[in-house]
Amino acid sequence: MLMVKQSEQTAEYQLRTELAQFYRLVDFFGWTEMIFNHISVRLPGAEKRYLVNPFGLNYNEVTPDNLLTVDVSGQLIGESNYKPNPAGFALHGAIHTAREDLHCIAHAHTTAMSAIAQKKNGLSHDNFYGAQLAGRVGYHTFEGITLFDEERDRMLASLGNGDVLILRNHGVAVGAADVPRAFMLLWTVQRAAEIQCQAGMIPGEDSILPDAVRQQCVANSKRLIEEAEFARLFFDAAVRRMTAAKGKPF
Repeated sequence: MLMVKQSEQTAEYQLRTELAQFYRLVDFFGWTEMIFNHISVRLPGAEKRYLVNPFGLNYNEVTPDNLLTVDVSGQLIGESNYKPNPAGFALHGAIHTAREDLHCIAHAHTTAMSAIAQKKNGLSHDNFYGAQLAGRVGYHTFEGITLFDEERDRMLASLGNGDVLILRNHGVAVGAADVPRAFMLLWTVQRAAEIQCQAGMIPGEDSILPDAVRQQCVANSKRLIEEAEFARLFFDAAVRRMTAAKGKPF
């Protein structure tokens, strides 16, 4: 029994470390929105518990030890000197509840993402990164600040079976099976949005990709992530880059 408990504690601390690194990476790449937004990850075990940032801290202040454990409604489990933001957890709680395959959820308001969310046509699938997201993106009509449980079912219907949710006039949420995959997916969406914004400023027509090419891009990118562990290699490389530039994060 003791060995099982120690194993669970080790697994939780590994998740805490990876999630704290994710927060620090979002800060490092300039994707933060001051103290707002969340990245959450589900803890192992039958009881549905999640790790999330303490409300009020900057992303570069998040550590494995100050991450909070919350329930699906964003309410604090256990004791902490910090408090969660249950209202801000509404989107995360909805996705975690309905999608057992998406263990890590990240929500961001980068300038590029929010600009794309503002546009009626949404995300283009005609650049290298956008092509990898074809058929994976849902759109949710803006209903105001996402605070209320009554919006959960509508957000889930908008997401469908995808793993990227563009919140119109707002921002983007992504979900994946673990922290490295969620980080790589968020980066992919950010790159797709940046390129689309830049291309939109250049006169002339865009080159449109055939649907078959888009689908091939989706299949190949998923295969490389699953079989060649691209997401793990990518995440670890990003952490090394950040550490080289800023020192050990915590």
